[in-house]
Order: sequence, then structure tokens, then C-alpha cells
Amino acid sequence: MSPELVSILVLVVVFVIATTRSVNMGALAFAAAFGVGTLVADLDADGIFAGFPGDLFVVLVGVTYLFAIARANGTTDWLVHAAVRLVRGRVALIPWVMFALTGALTAIGAVSPAAVAIVAPIALSFATRYAISPLLMGTMVVHGAQAGGFSPISIYGSIVNGIVEREGLPGSEVTLFLASLIANLLIAGVLFALFGGRKLWARGSVPTDGATGEGDAGFADGETPGPGTDATSGTATGTGPATSGATPATSATPATPATPTAPASPTAVAVRPGREAGDTGGTGDTGGTAGIIRLTPARIATLTALVALVVAVLGFDLDAGLTAVTLAVVLSTAWPDDSRRAVGEIAWSTVLLICGVLTYVGVLEEMGTITWAGEGVGGIGVPLLAAVLLCYIGAVVSAFASSVGIMGALIPLAVPFLAQGEIGAVGMVAALAVSATVVDVSPFSTNGALVLAAAPDVDRERFFRQLMVYGGIVVAAVPALAWLVLVVPGLG
Repeated sequence: MSPELVSILVLVVVFVIATTRSVNMGALAFAAAFGVGTLVADLDADGIFAGFPGDLFVVLVGVTYLFAIARANGTTDWLVHAAVRLVRGRVALIPWVMFALTGALTAIGAVSPAAVAIVAPIALSFATRYAISPLLMGTMVVHGAQAGGFSPISIYGSIVNGIVEREGLPGSEVTLFLASLIANLLIAGVLFALFGGRKLWARGSVPTDGATGEGDAGFADGETPGPGTDATSGTATGTGPATSGATPATSATPATPATPTAPASPTAVAVRPGREAGDTGGTGDTGGTAGIIRLTPARIATLTALVALVVAVLGFDLDAGLTAVTLAVVLSTAWPDDSRRAVGEIAWSTVLLICGVLTYVGVLEEMGTITWAGEGVGGIGVPLLAAVLLCYIGAVVSAFASSVGIMGALIPLAVPFLAQGEIGAVGMVAALAVSATVVDVSPFSTNGALVLAAAPDVDRERFFRQLMVYGGIVVAAVPALAWLVLVVPGLG
């Protein structure tokens, strides 16, 4: 048995054990990287650690640290209310606002993970507050980022168009951009319809001044959300079940998730863990104005830090993780009381999972497993079959590794049969681009990991499984559809 095949089989075993024994997949992957790297690939420790995603580790830690502080001092509560006012109280429009925002950021030049890192924590805080499915909100953010990701001035678009030009292939910047935009827009529409979008429309509008009362947060009959929400209906689920039939909440902010031990009573006010009834979220209060979250010095400083993060990443091309950590440290120093619990709220289990899996993928790259698989497909004598297999390889590998990196490897592999003129190069490149990026909703990719880490007050294991199942569906379906729509019509 070849070393490459052994490494793939070990990866399958890791998935099986993690699924059946509830062991952290990252820890298993670290052990697998050590075993395969040492015994099969003859790598030393430096070779194994070469695949450790140090930059992603810092991004996950830094962004979740910064937004944990923002949640503690009430800044995210203020942002949620601002978003409600922006859409005149129509909660159903918020997922589309987040889709458009991340799409605009990547279209003008933001790296996709940076845009998701900025938008996802705010979007998922909103989802928790208004009982929107976190799966819907998180995937809308990721698909939005990919929708704008191949504009002619974007990072992804510039890289792929450069590879096409270097390989001497015919290209079309507009076709590449529109293919990704339309594919992600259609997927977002399907997600919205399946995961609670119709119920969100049925809620109508919520008060835009933050006042509570009948219909608060868009819930019918005084219903209040629990810490998690159902992925298919947007209704409250998880460790804190929703209570219905209760008198609408009367706190200064919309109803927040109840603690798992809080009894359901007709007059109970839903309170987020770690807060007291009537608290609007950390430093400061409503300033005596019922229903309005006032800006305090801590919140103003946090908003300034979030703006600084956007400017630093987009304007000065600074690392999102290091910038977020620095800003979080500054806020922690100025307001230590608000930040005391923030370090504990960093998504450490997610960090372990993602870093472990990507370290093992790095071992696969070091030992040539990915190149081996790609060359095997490229040598097939049937161009149409080779095209669909390359799309699937791009999707599967990109679900765990760099999307741009895999496109950079697969486009050159497609050159020999593209040169024969039997398959259109423009459609093939577009199909590869869509296949390799739409799967970034996987919890093992950077974008999916950021969504998983950013979701507050959810059952992370359940949310991880939802993202993994959805990512698997995307990997199975989208490459074939992209091939059918973009490659088959271009046959010579």
C-alpha cells in the first residue's frame, strides 16, 4: 500500500473515531499527524509542525477574545439594536444585510477570512438575540464573502486571473466573478427558505427603539429564545428551552437567552448567563431611558477598536489576528472588570479542533498526497470525467485547506486537457473556483471555523455537526452542478 493511500485511510479513521467516540477531532488529528508523519512520511518534528496554522490560531484567538470583550461590555447589544433600526425592524432582512456586507468587503479587496472575522461575531450575536438559526446566519456570512470574492479587484479574483494568464489560458474576469456571485446568491436563497426565512418574514417588524413589549424580538405570544436555535426552523432549542405563554419580557433590552437553570415563570425575564435582570450588557446602563442602550466610554472605545480592526485589515493589510489581540489587550487594560471573563470565552475547543486537522492536512501536503491524487485524475484520458473529478478534488481538499492554494495547484493540472480544446477553459476555471470556495462553510476551513468560534450561547458540538453535515452536502452537490452548468456547455 502506498504512503499516500495510507495517509488518506488514517484521515478516514480519525473522522470515524471522532464521530463515534466524541473525542475532539483536533486531538486525534495531532496524534495522526505525529504517527503518519514519523512512521510513514519520515518527517521530523519540524516537518510535522510546518503544517500548523499559526496564523489561523492567532485569528481565532484574537477575534473571539475581542468580541468576548464586546459582548461583556454591551457593545454587541448596541450593534444589534443599530442593525434592527437600519432595516426598520425587519429581522428577516438582517441575514441578507450580513450577506451583502461581507460580499462588499471581499469585492473591494478584503481577504475572505478577514471579512468573515469582522462580520460573523456581530451577525451571530444578532442571531442569538432574535432566535435566528445560527446555521442560517453563519452560512449567509460565509456565502456572502464568497459571492464577492472573485471580483476583478478582489484578492481571489486577482490570484486566479493571474494564474490563468501565466498558464496561457483564455480567461474572462467577468465570467469568473458572476459565476461565484450567482452560485452563492442562489445557495443563500435556498438556505433562507429552508432554515427559517419564511418564519422570519412572518414575524413582521420589531420595535426599532429597543423598547420591549408585545411582539418583542419578533416572538409570538411572549416566546423567548434559549441559548441555541433550531437549524431548520429558527426556533429556540439547545440547553435552555424556550418558554411560551409567558408575559413578554420587560427588561430594557430585547429578550436574551435564558440560563439553563432558570425556571420558566409567567413573569420571568430571560437573562443571558452572567448577567442580572435589567442589565443591558456590561459597563454602563440605559442612562434611565427605558428601551435604549446608551453609548458609554467602554462601548465607544470598543466600537473604535472594531473600526480600527477593519481599517487595519483592509486599508493597511495588517494581520487580522494580531491586530485583534492587540486591540483586545488595550481594552482589557483600560476596563479590566469588563474583560475579566473574556479569555475564558475564547473558543479553545474550536481552536484545538481546527489546528489539529489542518496540521494533519499539512502532513498530507508535505508527503505529496494531494499532488498524487491530482496527478492521478489529470492523467485520465476522458477530459469530461477528469474535469468533474478535479472539481471534486478541489472541493474536498479546500474544505480543509487553502482555497486559493488548491486552485493554484489544480488549474495547472487541467492545462493538458484544456489545451486539446475539447473543454472550454473559461468555464473550467470558473467551475474550479466555485467548487473550491463555496465549501468554505466547512467547520474545518478558516471561514467555517470563524463562524463556529464566533457563535455565542450555542451548543458548539451540535453547531459543529450542523456545519459539518451542511459542508458535506455542499461538497457532494456543488462540484457536480458547477461542472454541469459551466463545463458541459463548453464542450468543443
